[in-house]
Amino acid sequence: MIAIAIDGPAGAGKSTVARKLAHELGYLYVDTGALYRAIALYMTAHEVDIDSEASVEPMLGGVKLELRYLQGEQRVFLNGYDVSEDIRRPEISSAASHVSALPAVRTFLFALQQNMAVEHDVVMDGRDIGTVVLPKAQVKIFLTASAEERARRRCAELTARGMASDYAQVLREIQERDDSDRNRPIAPLRQAADAVLLDTTELTLEQVVARAQDEVRAALEREACVKNAL
Repeated sequence: MIAIAIDGPAGAGKSTVARKLAHELGYLYVDTGALYRAIALYMTAHEVDIDSEASVEPMLGGVKLELRYLQGEQRVFLNGYDVSEDIRRPEISSAASHVSALPAVRTFLFALQQNMAVEHDVVMDGRDIGTVVLPKAQVKIFLTASAEERARRRCAELTARGMASDYAQVLREIQERDDSDRNRPIAPLRQAADAVLLDTTELTLEQVVARAQDEVRAALEREACVKNAL
């Protein structure tokens, strides 16, 4: 199986790029951030202290997550309910950063993520895919963009969904999320040593996907050369 790991901070365009890249390649797209968001949604709905592993861990037994593909689109189901829209609310995005820092939550999702990569050619995006979840992925890309550009994109996304947004608040939340993700003790956000850095601040979606495809082709060619040499 071929694995493509795309990591980066919130709002860098990981999900959009990974989804389109997977479609172009015919691979399975796995949005790991959506899985953490779903857990955050469950915990906040049950008024659980999302910073307390002692409070969160016992509740994980009541969580059943599924990724289904309906009409070519990935949908996230939590205990049988489609929560694909609910998990995109700003407060859930913030809560996801908290629960993703808990070892129990990461362990809970680790096997699910790895099994997908064993059974399918995948494009998987998140914060620690290339460093922790799929350290042997054939292709690793670290997407980034300025905090200001990421805030602008997030506001545009919320507006498109019919949700109100305030640029200053969104920017502050992104900066806080960056700090939290980079400094958490478990699987902090960082670029893998063998990942390609791709700054999307000044690039269109088409340009980013094209560059990602170039990296995939180069990696597959290298792998083919190694196999032929053996």
